[in-house]
Amino acid sequence: MQRSCLFLSSPTSFSPVSLLLNSSQVVLTLRNPSRSSITSTCWTKLPFNCSVSSRLAFSPLHSTAVEEIVETSTEESEFIEVGYICKLHGIQGELRVKPNTDFPELRFGQPGKRWLKEKYLGKDIIREVELIEGRDHPGQKSWIVSFSGIDTVDQAKELVGSTLLVRKEDRPVLEEGEFYTRDLVGMKVILKDTGKLVGTVINVFNSGGPNDLLQVKIYSNEETDDGTGSESGTDVSGHLAWVPFVEAIVPDVDMHTREMRITPPNGLLELNRRSDTRSKKERRQLEWRERKKATRCLIVAKKRLCEMERKHIFHGLQFGEKAERTLLADHIVSINFKLFQQAMHNFETVSTRWNLSEFVKAYPTNILENPIKIPKESLASSETKDKTVATEGLKRKGQKLISEGKAAIVLVVNDKKNLERCSNLEHGDSGSADSSNIAYLQASLLNDGVEMEEKNRGLLPLIMVTSSHEKPSVQNSFLDNDYFSFDSDKVWFLEEENLPIVSSSADEQNKHKVLMKSPWEILQSPVGSGGIFSLLSSHNILENLSEKGVEYVQVCSLGEGSVVGNPLFFGYVKSRKADIGIEICNSNANSSEDFNVIFSMKILKKILKQIDKLKFHAVTKQNSHVQLVDKDWVDVVPSTLNSYEYHCSIYSSLSVCSPDKICAMEVTN
Repeated sequence: MQRSCLFLSSPTSFSPVSLLLNSSQVVLTLRNPSRSSITSTCWTKLPFNCSVSSRLAFSPLHSTAVEEIVETSTEESEFIEVGYICKLHGIQGELRVKPNTDFPELRFGQPGKRWLKEKYLGKDIIREVELIEGRDHPGQKSWIVSFSGIDTVDQAKELVGSTLLVRKEDRPVLEEGEFYTRDLVGMKVILKDTGKLVGTVINVFNSGGPNDLLQVKIYSNEETDDGTGSESGTDVSGHLAWVPFVEAIVPDVDMHTREMRITPPNGLLELNRRSDTRSKKERRQLEWRERKKATRCLIVAKKRLCEMERKHIFHGLQFGEKAERTLLADHIVSINFKLFQQAMHNFETVSTRWNLSEFVKAYPTNILENPIKIPKESLASSETKDKTVATEGLKRKGQKLISEGKAAIVLVVNDKKNLERCSNLEHGDSGSADSSNIAYLQASLLNDGVEMEEKNRGLLPLIMVTSSHEKPSVQNSFLDNDYFSFDSDKVWFLEEENLPIVSSSADEQNKHKVLMKSPWEILQSPVGSGGIFSLLSSHNILENLSEKGVEYVQVCSLGEGSVVGNPLFFGYVKSRKADIGIEICNSNANSSEDFNVIFSMKILKKILKQIDKLKFHAVTKQNSHVQLVDKDWVDVVPSTLNSYEYHCSIYSSLSVCSPDKICAMEVTN
């Protein structure tokens, strides 16, 4: 049996980091303290009885080391990230990986070479590892993997926080029309019609929907005025724009020239243009103050959750990537604690949402006793046979209110029923829900039956309430249609109020536990039409409307029977000297989704002062969620009703108003 020995004298400027021995080679890793760099050198080993002056032949080899360690400054571009090692799994050295790839089975299920990117002495280093096996862990949306030579917990701990890489050339071949996200970053963006260079793709964002969003850095006018599409100044200070990565907007993508040609809708590239002219230093200072403010808000929100004994919501902050922890922080800060506590202490348990008919029945006075009856065609068209003196008089009163700027509109376009209605419409060449939603907005906001001159329409302040998902498409539809003749300075876009979903079973402290959609997402549901009052209060819109001289506000859904800014309805409420006017349609009287109510500013202010009197109902639902059990997140799929979703109807405001100040208008077929 031959033996091998090793005598080393290291220069004083280097210090050894690691020594690796195998049957034929020696790998020595040295660190230069002055440069904080790592050098990996490999020598062949000779037998103990070899006839040389040194026991070790110092002949460097090339890339033959067992472990390859390289500095990322020169080699990282050869790799792509496919996952993040987030935690240990078990006691056999297995690790849990959060995928960042569309091919998890290929990246984590097939054995072979992989690479790890790790931090060492403040620098990123990359080293080769051997993947032995991997298996899916759907409950945690992760994969469990094991590497060669990693057999103990201590060895595995050193890899937590590393990024898993593969070489670029190992990527699967995509089908036509498919692109890798990384390949799109850095591509030039050119207007297809004019050939003008407008910007560069700097990021690609997956919104969870069917299409991704391109984040484009827009060049300043000075850099593109020559029309040559030159590459002058890639480090431009222009604003950022979001461009949907759909064929209708991005029809041509040339991977060879690294260019994409786009046909954006009017106003899309200008949507996020920065209006201020502050310096970069001033903007950074503002961003720093905003971050400090966000941190303070998070501290306050966490304190409120602790007081409510909801500490389990913080568990997701203990692990995960920065983006995931930021997502949870945003969810925590966005909770409307005042509304949440009001809902938990002031609710009735029901199996379904209340509708208008049930609220009317529960109200002490029969408001349907003598409603005015208006044919549906009188609301939808000026060319109607019903031209009675009374009807024409009401329309003139309403027209006068609108023309004097004393009316405003709150339009809700986020409920499921209306979105389904929108998706059944045809619009242009696209059958998408977004384009159909735009078509429905056009049909509603530019309805021929709204008898007002265009100059009068601009006097109407308009508040659009949408879900966060629908908000961008609604804003774009307004830009594309010149704000539907509304004054752009009098249009607000608000996101609906959401409240956490809680378990229907209470614990020993009689607490209903907030459910988590994922470790970093709170399971939430829309508050309902009653959330309008909270929105008007929190955004100071009511004060703004008062300053503009508004006396009546119409709050309506994008429903089948609603006509936005209908002068007849306004005139009727004004003539009755009512504080609340309710439109009742035969087609939607039993619906909890469609509503059309006019409030006087007087009663709106009173409602906001007594907002704690609004009634909530907790609808029992069946919701899947995740739960932390013995330091592992598990999916919970219930077989029965297991949770409460808090809802508040706009009709709960009837309890704040005097019965003789409520009127109803019944729309007949």
